[in-house]
Amino acid sequence: MATDRWTSRIGFILAAAGSAIGLGTVWRLPYVAGTEGGGAFFLIFLVLLLTVGTALLLAEFVLGRHTQEGAIRAYKHVAPKGQWQWIGILGMVAAFLLLSFYSVVGGWIIAYLVRSFGGQVTNPPDGDYTALFETITANPWEVGIAHLAFMIMTILVVQQGVRKGIEKASVYMMPALFILFAVLVVRSLTLDGAWEGVVFFLQPDLSAVTGETLLTALGQAFFSLSLGVSVMVTYSSYLGKSENLPRSAWSVVLLTILIAFMAGLVIFPGVFAFDLQPDEGPELIFTILPAVFGEMAFGSLFFTLFMILMLFATLTSAFSLVEIIVKPLIRGKEEKRVKMTWIVGLLIFAMGIPSNLSFGVLADWDVFGDIFFNQVDYLVSNILLPTGAFLISVFVSWRVRKEDLQEEMLRGSNRGIGFFNTWLFTSRYIVPIAILVVFISMI
Repeated sequence: MATDRWTSRIGFILAAAGSAIGLGTVWRLPYVAGTEGGGAFFLIFLVLLLTVGTALLLAEFVLGRHTQEGAIRAYKHVAPKGQWQWIGILGMVAAFLLLSFYSVVGGWIIAYLVRSFGGQVTNPPDGDYTALFETITANPWEVGIAHLAFMIMTILVVQQGVRKGIEKASVYMMPALFILFAVLVVRSLTLDGAWEGVVFFLQPDLSAVTGETLLTALGQAFFSLSLGVSVMVTYSSYLGKSENLPRSAWSVVLLTILIAFMAGLVIFPGVFAFDLQPDEGPELIFTILPAVFGEMAFGSLFFTLFMILMLFATLTSAFSLVEIIVKPLIRGKEEKRVKMTWIVGLLIFAMGIPSNLSFGVLADWDVFGDIFFNQVDYLVSNILLPTGAFLISVFVSWRVRKEDLQEEMLRGSNRGIGFFNTWLFTSRYIVPIAILVVFISMI
């Protein structure tokens, strides 16, 4: 049983949203949208987020609060004689792999932050921001130390537990990120040539949509809401029974959409204003944002502040990925938390080393046609997350007693039976079928 609790509803929402609003939305969404055609991808992403994503988020919330358990034990609690606990194990593996490359990007942020103190980022030699990124990521010592530093920061917070660690960090950093993002949107939209970027981001060209686009958008929807790995099962297990689950779910989804929209309006106007390509890949945010800040008054100061806040937003996502692994391992014995958090965190760091070297020492290492970093990203986002989401949706909607689902869903909420029945139908049929259709379209 859960021995720790969120101290407030807003603390839970900000922590849950922080799990998504970090790199999943700010870093990954813009570059994936850039490589998948912009507006059409973003439209599909929003539709999937509001339908499939929201239904699945509620399913994880219901399961977590109903059982008061995290990954593995939540499934065992409902179905003690089955093999459904493998959903939780799959989620833990996916979270481990996800954070192994996600923490690499967290290390890049730290490296950029350190360099920004001397104004080296917004004023690189010859104004070549791409060359600066290549210089940083090709240095194994710089990115290696930064990568380790990111994981140690994550460990130090998670070892404090939910209330004193994860919630405390999220409550202060997330609102600050919103405020600075609003400033950046205004500045980005006032750049010469910015409108072309807005059109690319928001005007859909559905003729360019393929099965790959649908699968990538689905994976991004799950990535952006931290779904498919039982993170939200774990987080909601710390919720009190009086919390309004539908309202909390919608709050997380709407905050995620808002930040996704703002991230696109910061990145793509800058891409086109500086005549850069939107399909540059994972390094997009590190080559565009410095250029945007470089054009601002006191740009170096603003960029430094943004990197600090970006670091904390990134950490809030990392917290959830470590917590989902640690909670089942300590089995409610909080005295084991510190030791187990360090073990898990350092193992993730070790697993991330090949991804960290993929842009430098191991850049020529061909792994099934791509670098190791991109292949791990693809495996997690396009295979493991949709698979986990499919299994969670089936388990919650079919295996948990309907009476328990209804009671848990409507407790503390003013929603009626009609809302519950709509959600149950969506979870039983729409979500699994949508995932299967997207997978089949890839064959």
